[in-house]
Amino acid sequence: MTQLLNRPNIEIASVKKTYDQFEQLIREIRKSAVPVSISESIDQHIAELNAVTDNGHELRKVTRQKQNAILKSLEKELKVVPRNHYLKLWMALGMSAFGLPIGVAIGLSLGNIGLLAVGLPIGMGIGAAVGKNMDNKAVAEGRTLDIEIK
Repeated sequence: MTQLLNRPNIEIASVKKTYDQFEQLIREIRKSAVPVSISESIDQHIAELNAVTDNGHELRKVTRQKQNAILKSLEKELKVVPRNHYLKLWMALGMSAFGLPIGVAIGLSLGNIGLLAVGLPIGMGIGAAVGKNMDNKAVAEGRTLDIEIK
């Protein structure tokens, strides 16, 4: 596998945090057995990231792009996800798919559409429950990486 460049001279804290998270992601992926095709794809992403000469915001942008591309390919082909992936996904989906309709129903039934926002926390709770259940299932099946993407 291609080695990620060590960049000790990153001075911007947010860029350093993003780059360190990417390094941790690569370490976690290397602990697990991945097919050759995915390994080659990851090597290509690392090589493209190593080609970036800027240690500022351009590096952060490219690092995020490569990290997202790697995570999407892992999820699509191997069904491997980082910790709390489904929780984060379903909280947003719960608010929009469940919370808004519940809020509209409450608002219309009470004659005050201002109560629309009452459904959002209800939907968020439903989404969190569904997402946590899916995360627990992924952990039980051994399909999680020991990293939380922030």
